[in-house]
Amino acid sequence: MQNVVVETNQDVVDEVERTKWKRTLHALARDWRLYVLLIPMIAFVFCFKYLPIKGLLTGFKWGNDNDLVYNSQWCGLYWFNQIFFGTSSSMFWRAFRNTFVNSMYGLIIGFPIPIILALLFSEIKTGWYRSVVQVCAYLPHFVSLTVVTTIISLWCEGTISAGGGTAAGGWVYNMCKTFGWLNVTNEAGEVTVLQESILSYPRYFRPIYQISGVWQDAGYNSIVFFAAILAISPTNYEAARIDGASKIQQIRYITFPGMAPTLTIMLIMRIGQILSVGYEQIILLVGDYSNAWETADVVSTFVYRMSGQAAGATGSEVIQQLGIVADLFNSILAMFLVLGANAISRRVSSTSLF
Repeated sequence: MQNVVVETNQDVVDEVERTKWKRTLHALARDWRLYVLLIPMIAFVFCFKYLPIKGLLTGFKWGNDNDLVYNSQWCGLYWFNQIFFGTSSSMFWRAFRNTFVNSMYGLIIGFPIPIILALLFSEIKTGWYRSVVQVCAYLPHFVSLTVVTTIISLWCEGTISAGGGTAAGGWVYNMCKTFGWLNVTNEAGEVTVLQESILSYPRYFRPIYQISGVWQDAGYNSIVFFAAILAISPTNYEAARIDGASKIQQIRYITFPGMAPTLTIMLIMRIGQILSVGYEQIILLVGDYSNAWETADVVSTFVYRMSGQAAGATGSEVIQQLGIVADLFNSILAMFLVLGANAISRRVSSTSLF
């Protein structure tokens, strides 16, 4: 009897293996419309994520702008040695430090605020009013980055403009001036007021950058968390109210546990972006204020300048290979951060990204 059962199970396994491709093709034919919708995304990923990989070869070869780098000789890890210990190491490590610091500020400040917004949205019971508030919160995300940075630059403009002329000063500058935040003491002990744009001073760049980032993206990022809250069954809250739970207790014992899988996945993805600070907003904010690079320079802006697009800002010779190996090093570290965060999440809880 046992032999019959074993033979039957083996026949089933063989049948499943034999019809695997047939079932796969049947599933593709059944849902072909969904797979057609994937074609643009697959083409985008292939063109902009996979094809550029061949450019990484440049980081392991000699070459300059006068010859084809692909025909150059291999140089091993020479360019890695240059950014880690060579003449460009000070700029690279400054950019790496600023990248990590700005990203950690963004994680500590920028990650909880969308969650708080989602909690506030869920407590608004009037449908039309909640829709209006949500639209107002989402709107800054769809405003052009150029427009946003221009507005911020005007708000932070001092009494001396970037061109050397006089200006009335933006309202952010005037507010900081009123509270005495722009007062500095010179060597003679005299107190003076900073007159240039706030963006030209390194110590003020990071707060402005973080606040503008939160203002622009917090509302849009709250969509995922708001959807996770709506997925929680209302009967859980009704039972908690019957048991006498306060609103804070409902959030602590019902909302947060219900959001836990979403929070975990979003946190893992955010950790993977710790070393990925975009260069567009920073370059637009810094503009001609070269002093701000002390705290504004990140790995992406370092790579951008080393590509030759803004050679004057580096103060040294532009070498494309330095930017390539810097970006590669940054990407490898980001990959290990994602793998580490995912492994910890899988060990501590049952939720993980993969």
